[in-house]
Amino acid sequence: MKRFIFAFLVLTTGSTFLSGCKKFLNVVPVDNLSGNNYWQNQKDVEAFTTGIYNQFRENTLSSAYFPTAGDLRCSPAIATSGLGRNYITLIVYNQLNVLVQTDDYFSEIFNYVGMTKWDNWYKMVQSANILYVQADKVEALTPNQRKQYRAEAVFLRNLAYFFMVRQFGDIPYYTKAYNQDPLPRMDMAKVLNNCIADMLAVKDDLPWTYEDPSIVGIRAMKGSAIALLMHMNMWAAGFEAGDKTKYYRAVDELGNEIMTANKYELLPITRTKEIFKGRTKESLFEVLRSLNYGEYSNGNYLYNTFTDMVLHYPHKPVKSITKSYIYYDSKFINKLYPTGETDKRGEYWFDPKTIYATDGSWELLKFVNIFAEEGEDVLPDDDLIVFRLPDAILLRAEAQAELGDDAGAMASANVVRKRAEADPFSALSGKELKDAIWYERCRELMGEGHYYFDLVRTKKVLDREYCFHPISVENFKAGAWAWPIDKGALVNNPYMNLNGYWR
Repeated sequence: MKRFIFAFLVLTTGSTFLSGCKKFLNVVPVDNLSGNNYWQNQKDVEAFTTGIYNQFRENTLSSAYFPTAGDLRCSPAIATSGLGRNYITLIVYNQLNVLVQTDDYFSEIFNYVGMTKWDNWYKMVQSANILYVQADKVEALTPNQRKQYRAEAVFLRNLAYFFMVRQFGDIPYYTKAYNQDPLPRMDMAKVLNNCIADMLAVKDDLPWTYEDPSIVGIRAMKGSAIALLMHMNMWAAGFEAGDKTKYYRAVDELGNEIMTANKYELLPITRTKEIFKGRTKESLFEVLRSLNYGEYSNGNYLYNTFTDMVLHYPHKPVKSITKSYIYYDSKFINKLYPTGETDKRGEYWFDPKTIYATDGSWELLKFVNIFAEEGEDVLPDDDLIVFRLPDAILLRAEAQAELGDDAGAMASANVVRKRAEADPFSALSGKELKDAIWYERCRELMGEGHYYFDLVRTKKVLDREYCFHPISVENFKAGAWAWPIDKGALVNNPYMNLNGYWR
């Protein structure tokens, strides 16, 4: 009876409300929702597609994925003393084995064990593979609708693969719908090249944007696909032993496409709250977060964002919370915002009085759209930004610098600096220019989940000049840059092996 009721609810909410005895009796078992009984009309396809986006949302918010994997590892972050946030030190010092095995309050809250498992990422891949096949069979869809849904499916599966590659390195790869075959881990460079070819074939089937402002940036757009392609190319270049030129050229061309299309734009720095609340012309892809959806009422996703760590009273209403859980090393902040140099990000994204503070009074105020959870702190109500236009522009600048196009690289980076009302780069070349672009990414994207991944793909994670807590060359080669893989991956798969370093 419970299965019958559940199937009925899924069908009524996923498509139209049923009416009349005949329609009511026509309910199918929930097991068949991915079969021919389900794929009847656009509402079925739309419901299934929305489910994949929700899976990505679950994957990135059910654990502290962005702050832990993207922002804090090997970073200049320092846990404020006296607040009991020792787990931050474990992350920063790359002691993930201790972090994951620690059975304490924070391990449970932030779901570090869950971050060693890739099951939910493969649920996303499998669903995307099914959507790609089934959407093409729904006769109620127009040819253009079929193309767009299939392009969204390709985007979503490649997004999942890219996130897994950055987290685990080599991973199993497949595009077959309803796959049940055990597979070995594929070299991540091959995975990325497969994904790049896959994405290039369909990116033009996505719209540049949507007329409905509520889904701008929430659903895949052409800009989302371009940003993903740029990131995949740059990651592949970072691990390419031979000539990296083809990847840098691809990034330059993709960057030119997105910058000359005039479909997206940088908002004035004075509109910071709008930028990070999301769904603006600057957004390329993001995860919806809102109090209006009731997602915080039971504690879900309450702490799993970077911004909870960098706010205190009055941005949290509890007067006793006078310190942020972390602050950034003042040497690093001075590198980004030297005294006497103009940069409005230092004024709008920080409290200028505490920007160099080392006592916990430091705050990062980029994400200041907030709500009050009764009995709790005030926590951010911003969307979770995955790709933003400045990120793509700076990737292009980086690629141009690697290609020796110093003038082009400075021109691209200066687009971002102009919005910040910072002095433009000029007369830079070689290492000096590459370093300037590196620190520009650090400034612009702080707290958005890019810092550690940028360290890894550029190999700056090996260099104490750029990384406050570097990984040795030997440990990097052994896989210390990646995450441990839960031993559950070995079950019923004789071809599987785990990340050797973490064993």
